[in-house]
Amino acid sequence: MRNLICLIFLAIVPVVFVSAQEELLRYDYRIINSYPHNINAFTQGLIYHQGNLYEGTGKNGQSSLSKIDLETGEVLLATRLSNRYFGEGIEIVRDRIFQLTWRSHLVFVYDASNFEQLDTHYNATEGWGLAYDGDALVLSDGSATLRFMDPDSFVPLREVEVTLNGNPIQNLNELEYIDGEVWANVWQTDYILRIDPETGVVNSLVDLTGLSEQTQLGSNEAVLNGIAWDQDDERLFVTGKHWSNLFEIELVLP
Repeated sequence: MRNLICLIFLAIVPVVFVSAQEELLRYDYRIINSYPHNINAFTQGLIYHQGNLYEGTGKNGQSSLSKIDLETGEVLLATRLSNRYFGEGIEIVRDRIFQLTWRSHLVFVYDASNFEQLDTHYNATEGWGLAYDGDALVLSDGSATLRFMDPDSFVPLREVEVTLNGNPIQNLNELEYIDGEVWANVWQTDYILRIDPETGVVNSLVDLTGLSEQTQLGSNEAVLNGIAWDQDDERLFVTGKHWSNLFEIELVLP
């Protein structure tokens, strides 16, 4: 069903994005650095935190949470999910790491220092991407809706529909909160949307066409997915599922 929805979406989204380009600010990119990335990782969530990467991966029997050295790709700490769970997006709030599951309606909460599981929460929707705006966790579920969740109870506080030129944009996936905006990968496209979290309106888009050609791809599912922001040094990192590299990029206007 997820693939069918995506095929319908992909038939529509190029028309929406192309028609919007004349009036919507669109960024290209420049590669600043390239780092090793586990080509076997089905990347679902990505965070840069206190000098290290944190990555959540998916697939039943392969889902994990890892703390990774950026420069070398060495795994410093890891935990595996039970085979019954398909891991999705992750986020860090203070000393806790949250990890979504796709269709199990569970959110796992870990101690960020040692990955000891501390708690679980119920999530009524599918889990895709997760970000933190300083007050609420921002949840995507593959639809055009972003839900803002209380980080203590995981109770929904509000929601907003994401639109571009008035058109709802489906398949919002991995999320990152950057300088007052929610950034969202659009699943199975080369686009990242920059979204006003109050209105849901897409302010601009980042076109990463061609980036996947700069790395080795490990499967036919090796699509763009993964945004991480180093707030202290203002560095932007992106990668994809089954990509052999993670890239630091700079946005440029065409």
